[in-house]
Amino acid sequence: MAASVWSGYLTFGLISLPVRLFSGARGSRISFHMLHRDDLSRIKMQLYCPNDDRVVERSEIVKGYEYRKGEYVVIEPEEIKKIEPKTAKAMEILEFVNADEVDPIYFESSYYLVPEEAGRRAYVLLSRALKETKMVAIAKLTMHNREYTVILRPYRKGIMLHTMYYADEVRTVEHFGEEHVEVREGEVKVAHQLIHALEGKFQPEKFHDTFEDNVKKLIKARLEGKEVTPIAKPKPAPVTDLMAALKQSLAQMEKKKPVQRVTEAQESSTTEIRPARKRQGRKKAA
Repeated sequence: MAASVWSGYLTFGLISLPVRLFSGARGSRISFHMLHRDDLSRIKMQLYCPNDDRVVERSEIVKGYEYRKGEYVVIEPEEIKKIEPKTAKAMEILEFVNADEVDPIYFESSYYLVPEEAGRRAYVLLSRALKETKMVAIAKLTMHNREYTVILRPYRKGIMLHTMYYADEVRTVEHFGEEHVEVREGEVKVAHQLIHALEGKFQPEKFHDTFEDNVKKLIKARLEGKEVTPIAKPKPAPVTDLMAALKQSLAQMEKKKPVQRVTEAQESSTTEIRPARKRQGRKKAA
């Protein structure tokens, strides 16, 4: 099992149970190294002090807060440890709210909440109660040098935890949603039909990162000394007749077959990238 990112106690009322958190989702993508074009050597990042005109070691680095331009107060790691709130080890449920009241814009990261042996019974009780009441729990949790507001919700046969953005972290866009435009009932009716034509069940495995697939193909082609055909980019034209565009879209959707569970692109994305015998690019200088 992967290492937990937090361990402590979950409390609600007089009930306290030991739990651990495990990452629920993590981005995965192809990464590139920065190389010197002339000899393909890896570029190294160094910590440089302009006052001393030299490279410094990490052991010489401290954290400082700039309280005035060019002036800092130094904060030591031990001092941060001293001021950690009680939520660093105890996650207290503050209240329960209806699940449909929580706007997804507040969700940040997801974690599996897993009980220790001593807390399994209380954990199952809470999970079942949340599921049957269609409620979620709001709690406080401190990790990674920050206190989070978190949501606990039933997920399958357990409980999922989501860290939340605070209200002042959620951005607003001026005049968002203020498009005062009249649409005809006939247009709305055809739009409904178009939505139903694309209706399906949520199956995350149907979707994949096309750009990631193309990067893999590019790497494979370079290893084999081949060229890659550029992807044609669509050039959308402005819609002059909304109703006509809706009807044409509906006709196209009705002709399409349902999305296959595993697409050809998904199958190709699982292809292992094997280095060619002959290395492409310039040889490293002696």
